[in-house]
Amino acid sequence: MFDVIVSNGTLIDGTGSPSYEADVGISGDKVTAIGDLSEATSKRTINATGLVVAPGLIDSHVHSDGVLLIDPQHANSLRQGVTTEILGQDGLSYAPLSQENYQIYRKYLVGILGEPPEELDMSSVRSFRSHYHKKTSINTAYLVAHGAIRLETLGFQDVPMTGQSLKKACDLIKQGMEEGAVGFATGLSYHPQAWSDTNELVALCEATNELDGVYVTHLRDVNTDRAFGGGGIPEALEIGRRSGVKVHFSHTRTSEENAGKVGEVLELIDKSKDQVDTTLELYPYPTGSTFCTSLLPSYAHIGGPDEILKKLNDPSERKKLGKYMEENTVKSADQAILSSAPNSKHLEGMSMIKIAEEMGLPVGEALCQLLLEEDLKLGFWLTPPADVSAWRQVSKDALTFLSRPDYMVGSDSIPVGGHPHPRAYGTFPRFLGRLRRQFGVLSLEKMIQRMTQNPAERFGLKGRGILKKGNYADIVIFDQHKIIDTATYDDPHQFPVGIPYVLVNGMIAVDQERCTGILAGYAIP
Repeated sequence: MFDVIVSNGTLIDGTGSPSYEADVGISGDKVTAIGDLSEATSKRTINATGLVVAPGLIDSHVHSDGVLLIDPQHANSLRQGVTTEILGQDGLSYAPLSQENYQIYRKYLVGILGEPPEELDMSSVRSFRSHYHKKTSINTAYLVAHGAIRLETLGFQDVPMTGQSLKKACDLIKQGMEEGAVGFATGLSYHPQAWSDTNELVALCEATNELDGVYVTHLRDVNTDRAFGGGGIPEALEIGRRSGVKVHFSHTRTSEENAGKVGEVLELIDKSKDQVDTTLELYPYPTGSTFCTSLLPSYAHIGGPDEILKKLNDPSERKKLGKYMEENTVKSADQAILSSAPNSKHLEGMSMIKIAEEMGLPVGEALCQLLLEEDLKLGFWLTPPADVSAWRQVSKDALTFLSRPDYMVGSDSIPVGGHPHPRAYGTFPRFLGRLRRQFGVLSLEKMIQRMTQNPAERFGLKGRGILKKGNYADIVIFDQHKIIDTATYDDPHQFPVGIPYVLVNGMIAVDQERCTGILAGYAIP
């Protein structure tokens, strides 16, 4: 007897091969049979007539490290059919950190990761992973976070990493890999990561490569004078060439400014394919989201969150910081919609321009004042283009990118605050439903392959990403004609439709579009 049989479904196995009709038998946490199981018995049968049965989707870029520890049900992701998330992105996470440094980074990252419990042990990747194993609704994999490595070795200081500190950092990465991490991640727009230089990153990636890990990079646009080629793609490729590490580019896409120019975005990467092993991911929206603290100038971050607040509390310094924002991040400030302001919930969903007008301050100074009042707990997203044709082109570009065999999907989800970016609720069904039907660029089989086998193979997620006998029973069941995202910029807390069932490690986590409350996720691989 099987524990679960999924009967009469149209199977898409994740390899890109054509779909076929079959039943799936599940025993424990594994798929134990695929074929005609009409004579078999089970404790539970799911009738998938007219539905697609596919491997559980893998979100290759999220910022739910803290949220999962507060809300382990994680319905915004699970209801999309996501069964695995890869944490540690942009180097913004908590391990390996001493208890003191965990408290520091927890406070610094609250605008993007939320507020996990204070007394957790984050001193190693092993202990970090233990907080998620069989305690969350989805599987989690971890990339050793560059921010944590720098904080643990050098503190929140703008100093070079050389000698013993560099050796310690390399040892921490190798220890983290031995304890189950799948790679190493940087976010070179953020701190303390942005205080690195290319030589530091090459050494850290050599340590990553020793254990066959992946280097995941949010490209540098801060302290570009410290970087080979001025940062960005040239620096990332140079790191790959010199260290030999596999390089994975985060959220590589077009925007309103370069809509339609897919070839230009990828030109340097494609020219280096014979030198550097590269993959990429993206989400299907025209604008992004992040935490407001990241907009401050590099020097303001020295000393960490408490020192930032001291600067913000000084009226003259606050005015100086505000002027910097207006001159250097004016677009972000002018187009920002607050996603998270927990002490002033009425501001969530409001534009910074309107808030600044009501405060009687320039936008930059108003943002600094709010950071102070909110104890840094501010997040924002950027408004989508007013030009519908540009938005449409960016959407079509997303499918053009995804048609490449080196691409996968990363939602870049930040499920924090009362008005988050809609990608936290809609990324995968937007691709599988709305955009697939609208543009017809990519077959359903190929699209599923990009969301399952590609990330599983790239990050070494054993037994995941393909629906076959012997693999873990991570499964999504959906209606290919009805699946669609419903989350919007103005109303983001909306679940998709057309995804009635999701199984994680053989357990039914979504049953008839309702979360069951079962926390069956593993810390993998």
